[in-house]
Amino acid sequence: MSVANQPSHRVIPAIVAVLVTGVSLAVHADEPPPGWSGKGQAGYLMSRGNSVADSANAILDAFLVRNAWKHEVVLDGQYGRSAGITSAQRWDLRLQSDYQITQHLFAFGALNYQNDRFSGFQYQATGSAGIGYQFIDTASTKLAAQIGAGYRSLRPEELIKDSQGAVVQRIPGERASEAVATAGVDFDHSFNASTRVTDKLIIESGSSNTSIKNDLALEVKMNRRLSLAAGFGVRENTKPPAGLKRVDTVTTLNLVYAFGQPEPAPKP
Repeated sequence: MSVANQPSHRVIPAIVAVLVTGVSLAVHADEPPPGWSGKGQAGYLMSRGNSVADSANAILDAFLVRNAWKHEVVLDGQYGRSAGITSAQRWDLRLQSDYQITQHLFAFGALNYQNDRFSGFQYQATGSAGIGYQFIDTASTKLAAQIGAGYRSLRPEELIKDSQGAVVQRIPGERASEAVATAGVDFDHSFNASTRVTDKLIIESGSSNTSIKNDLALEVKMNRRLSLAAGFGVRENTKPPAGLKRVDTVTTLNLVYAFGQPEPAPKP
């Protein structure tokens, strides 16, 4: 039985255990891993009564700065189940290294992997490189953008559902590989010492599909390390398999734990 079809009494406790363990380790750690900084966030919702629903999400965004280099890893996961039917199961992983050429200009190389069990794609994996520019870099506002080119491998799949909407069969399609153009925008604005808004956009466009990912978040600090974040995310595939929607949205409310030193000027 696949994870997508397992009952919630097995899957949800496992996810909650991972989230709780991760937050606990972060809170009780005296020091973060040497040189690394960033933040981890997690959220969980359980509804019982007239409706039965469970959902969980977690994000880890960590970076390492060494002289002219910045290395960043972002891991994003989501799981949702309603009325005994799994409705969301997604993992995104992005690795990016930036090299500062001038004060504002930088070069980058990136690897991106998406595994969304309900998008109509078994996976999408991309390697890319290009240049970026820091347009605004003040104490309160930062804006960076980047463009590049790369190569993507993806595999569509057809989802067969029963009368209740549960996925009962997955039919993989043919793998496809293609050249892609990439673009990204990273915006960060602090209204005051405790409130900030961020928006991150990543686009990968090829002949078989254009993938668009945008994450908007409002973060309010409770203390030096802990914050609450309300987020709205959009995932779009312009050419999904027949019967599937192009756009998925997700709204989250997460507890955020920051570790290490304050993050330098953001880049996509």
